[in-house]
Amino acid sequence: MGALLARLTAVLAASACPAHATNVDTAIVFAVDVSASIDAATADMQRQGHAEALVAPEVIAAIARGGSLGCIAITYFEWAGPGHVRTVLPWTAICSHGDAQAAATIIRRDGDSGRGCIRNCSTSISFAIDLSGILFERYPGHAERKVIDISANGTNNDGLPVAFSRLRALRNGYTINAIAMPAHTRGVAEDLTDYFAKNVIGGPGAFVVSPASVGDYADALRRKLVVEISSLAVAE
Repeated sequence: MGALLARLTAVLAASACPAHATNVDTAIVFAVDVSASIDAATADMQRQGHAEALVAPEVIAAIARGGSLGCIAITYFEWAGPGHVRTVLPWTAICSHGDAQAAATIIRRDGDSGRGCIRNCSTSISFAIDLSGILFERYPGHAERKVIDISANGTNNDGLPVAFSRLRALRNGYTINAIAMPAHTRGVAEDLTDYFAKNVIGGPGAFVVSPASVGDYADALRRKLVVEISSLAVAE
């Protein structure tokens, strides 16, 4: 698994625009599920939801007051089973509404459309966490807080046990938060909110949010980002 992650990270780095060293208050990895259970409507929900949340006035305000620097850094990648990964947005500093708007445009334009996963279409949350850790290690600057932001509609069913990857991330000081999509996925018998709470999230102030409906996804993500950026307690 380590060799696979190293090779994949090299591929991602080669395909991404070079990042400039930027010190930020918070660095966030958006790790977005594109496994076989993600249909076109769910893919649109994730893509548009992230784009809308990034440019929300309260998120921009949280960035400005969330630390001494008034900047965050984000990267957005899509994942499924081990080896299935694609970077949509490489590490990008967000210090203004203009920065956020530019990032949102890329996510809307290049994010997954859910038209069909061709290979390695299982759900490996452990793979997403491990790759997020490598991306943090290669972030070309300093971040006071580092957050892995998982968006998924299923449980870990491939790759390493998620407990191993979770523990490694927590030992490195990362916080893992999650958004459990409001979809009933075939073959997933567990309550996803409970599953994520018990098996996936962790670190300082970790939490999971569950949108009440598909239409609530962008609002839930917006509220989640404000908490993450502001380093506040979870506000339901």
